[in-house]
Amino acid sequence: MTNQSEKRNALSLPHSVFSADWLRQVESQAAQETGISLFTLMQRAAAAAFHLARSAFPTARHWLVLCGHGNNGGDGYEVARLAHAAGVKVTLLAVKSDKSLPEEAQLAKDAWLNAGGSVGADDAHWPPDVDLIIDGLLGTGLTSAPRPPYDTLIAAINAFGAPVLSLDIPSGLDAQTGTVPGNAVYAAVTMAFIALKPGLLTGKARDYVGKLYCDALGLHRWLSGHPAVLQRLDAAQLGDWLHPRRPCSHKGDHGNLLVVGGDTGFAGAIRMAAEAALRAGAGMVRVLTHKQHVGPLLTARPELMVQELNEKSLADGLEWADVVVVGPGMGQKAWGKAAFKQVVESTKPALFDADALNLLAITPQKRQNRVLTPHPGEAARLLGCSVNDIESDRLLAVRKLTERYGGVVVLKGAGSLIAHESGPMALADVGNAGMATGGMGDVLSGIIGGLLAQQLSLFDAACAGAVVHGAAADQIALYQGTRGMLATDLLAVIAPLVNPDLKKKISPNESTTTLSAGRSGNA
Repeated sequence: MTNQSEKRNALSLPHSVFSADWLRQVESQAAQETGISLFTLMQRAAAAAFHLARSAFPTARHWLVLCGHGNNGGDGYEVARLAHAAGVKVTLLAVKSDKSLPEEAQLAKDAWLNAGGSVGADDAHWPPDVDLIIDGLLGTGLTSAPRPPYDTLIAAINAFGAPVLSLDIPSGLDAQTGTVPGNAVYAAVTMAFIALKPGLLTGKARDYVGKLYCDALGLHRWLSGHPAVLQRLDAAQLGDWLHPRRPCSHKGDHGNLLVVGGDTGFAGAIRMAAEAALRAGAGMVRVLTHKQHVGPLLTARPELMVQELNEKSLADGLEWADVVVVGPGMGQKAWGKAAFKQVVESTKPALFDADALNLLAITPQKRQNRVLTPHPGEAARLLGCSVNDIESDRLLAVRKLTERYGGVVVLKGAGSLIAHESGPMALADVGNAGMATGGMGDVLSGIIGGLLAQQLSLFDAACAGAVVHGAAADQIALYQGTRGMLATDLLAVIAPLVNPDLKKKISPNESTTTLSAGRSGNA
């Protein structure tokens, strides 16, 4: 079993992510300013991919190299030349075109032919003993569905069964948005060149990219002088946000958090959010919920303060709280609407999730001291568009959300995006498919709310919370895989993650907490 945290290769990846469109425009400028020719950059890219192929697939003896009619194909010619020189059997097929190859790609093709290589037609028969495919068909300029013969070749790659190493990006995947407008290559490994692009990390990227690597080709210093479009976040950065506590600190130093929600039948959602806040380190957590849930919640988690939600208790709670989390399990009936209206009128810092987002979509309001945590469906309602509109350009969608609603927005998904209106954007490169289950969003809300209560800024709390959330799921996957993961499984490993100075990480099996006791309701 290969879990998502293994596939990301996070420790070796850069944290800065650059626009694919911008990188294409400035590649010549980078070469000129650094004194490195474009052909030298191509040679470096091919060398990086070749060495990765040898390392990742040491037993592969017959490589099929597929070259498109651009510089991505030029990379392929160079990889083929290096493999041939190393004694690897190489079959190279190239897409036919009436147009001339770009200058650097032509140099690479000539070098391959001068080394004794041959170029087969794109419709040639594929040898049955091929055990590695090098995908050099389409690069980062794709913005629409691949046209013939590329679409046919991509389908053939996916059907062939041999592992694939994609050069820069899997052919057919949009490098800017991570969308797949037509066929796309399912790569086992992708070697990105110069810098990471957003489309390698968000949208549908994880379905296609496989294990991700990046080589700056000697342009590290040049890149450092240019602004990234977003920052890639992982668990290694948690220490930047979460510092050891003062030995003499007390619960009052770590914030009062009010959690509002849990209509009839949804005690599970409010409990998961509230307990996650405690695990994230909030000093005190008060829950206001439906009266039938008060007793079960107190029994299941006595560290919570639980009361019936009504106008008076909510007014008192809002007065007491430093931060409010509203929405988990709240519903959209009169009971929930009344609570939502009262919270909206408060000026306390807040996090809106679940039905609070759906109610906000009905009566939009812009506010800066608030975090919104929509999944794509909720984001579509907030922007009055379709889910497909959201997923077709997640970076644009999260920006639109901050422009319309203010504050900080966490657009959930594989590669959750965190943004605020006038500042940086980040991507949480953590998490796995086991998180596709009910209640995960409630846990995220609680973690972020707990960090807000501890006086992290809205943006830092959202970033750290998203990383803790996904990293917790990755730790669970190490022990039990992704299928069958429960949102409550994460609760046992939140505390070690919010204490990044802790040397020994605790596995769920070592935890003294029994999570199966006292669960109730639905997420």
